Amino acid sequence: MAPPFAAAAPETGADLALAREQRLVDWLRARGRVAIGFSGGVDSAYLAVVAVDTLGRGGVLAIIGRSASYPAAQWEAARGVAAQFGVPVLEIDTDELHDPRYAANPSNRCYFCKTELWTRLIPEARARGFDVVADGTNADDRGDYRPGAQAGQEHAVASPLAEAGLTKADIRERSRVRGIPTWKQPSSPCLSSRLPYGTAVTIERLRQVEVAEEQLRRLGVTGDLRVRHHGETARVEIDARELAAWTAPEAAERVRAAVRAAGFAVVEIDPRGYRSGSLNILAGVGPQSGTGAAHAAPHGAPLSRD
Repeated sequence: MAPPFAAAAPETGADLALAREQRLVDWLRARGRVAIGFSGGVDSAYLAVVAVDTLGRGGVLAIIGRSASYPAAQWEAARGVAAQFGVPVLEIDTDELHDPRYAANPSNRCYFCKTELWTRLIPEARARGFDVVADGTNADDRGDYRPGAQAGQEHAVASPLAEAGLTKADIRERSRVRGIPTWKQPSSPCLSSRLPYGTAVTIERLRQVEVAEEQLRRLGVTGDLRVRHHGETARVEIDARELAAWTAPEAAERVRAAVRAAGFAVVEIDPRGYRSGSLNILAGVGPQSGTGAAHAAPHGAPLSRD
């Protein structure tokens, strides 16, 4: 005899991600048309693809803000996703480096960057009939130190991924299912994030870290990677899953040579590997900073150095 009712199957992470994606679809349908701040990262790429799938090409405009702080590799990823999935794109220039408040590189630097972005992006969107402007903030981001989010709030920028409860893991899972190539792409924030707070943001310094990271990618570093700019010294953070391979003597020397070629005199490979927000921790800002982080030694634990 069959039981009077069957127990519900346990909900998997994939089930939750799909349910949250449906909430995103409902959000998009309720708005009808949406312009998206489009960097080509994991989050904004996913949002743009789902938006086009839901609203059609005529209901979506993905806007790229280009400046010296925007990595060329990220731009290539953005254009690649747009071409593959038929996402309409508009490119605009932003000029945050000429804002002395941004260039001074305070701990709330991102606020000035995003203020510049939205000040330029929103009028372009509205001129084309898009009254709703969205960013790629996800549910995980709301627990992190993100001063740029304040600028979004001040400009009434929506965050539909966060509103739908979509986490970074959800977004990677749904991107994989949809065939969006960014599903396994390492995170790649703006190049200014490689400069410690208080170190002035200049085109030369941004180019230096970009070239160094490009060289390391060509060597074969595939995971999360940061080349932190400390004057003549570069501190290299490599994904912990790859760290052992790149700190073996011969490989480590190839890393150092590649980064020296970008103009750094001294190259240190951080034995702790890549750590999201490590400069926030150093500066004592944000939820991960901990007591006394602002007074930590410049390079923390002993490093493998040139």
